Amino acid sequence: METAQSQEQAAPGAFSAFARFVLCGGGVGLASSFAVTALASWIPWALANALITVVSTLLATELHARFTFGAGGRATRRQHAQSAGSAAAAYVVTCVAMLVLQQLVAAPGAVLEQVVYLSASALAGIARFAVLRLVVFARNRSHAATTVRTARPVHATVARTSAPTGPAELCRAA
Repeated sequence: METAQSQEQAAPGAFSAFARFVLCGGGVGLASSFAVTALASWIPWALANALITVVSTLLATELHARFTFGAGGRATRRQHAQSAGSAAAAYVVTCVAMLVLQQLVAAPGAVLEQVVYLSASALAGIARFAVLRLVVFARNRSHAATTVRTARPVHATVARTSAPTGPAELCRAA
């Protein structure tokens, strides 16, 4: 019970979690860019990028599970899969943004390309943060809260009509 309480209390607020998300994700992203460059000197760039993307997504998911969202432990396989899905969606968003730019502007300059790419990346990052916080790592917090609530004694004056069956009813019942 004590572990569940400390995990629940350790869950950071939205601003703090976002700052940690930017720090962890940005740090991994920066390290990844150097790693891709170094690895690409030995193998084709596309392969180096793919390998580093897989490793960096695994690393970032672990960091987000342990530090960013206060899950208090290692990420599960399900969380890794969901995180990889959100990373893939973010990748698609940036690719589509660049394709749209190429369709709209015949010869975009480097500055315009960077503005479009970084804007799309920032929007995708904000969406990814929301998905990770509200979907991927939310179950840990709700499970810890449920564990803490059910561990408390129930007084005899409480009357129950029926047990809630779905997630929406469970949230209202809590």
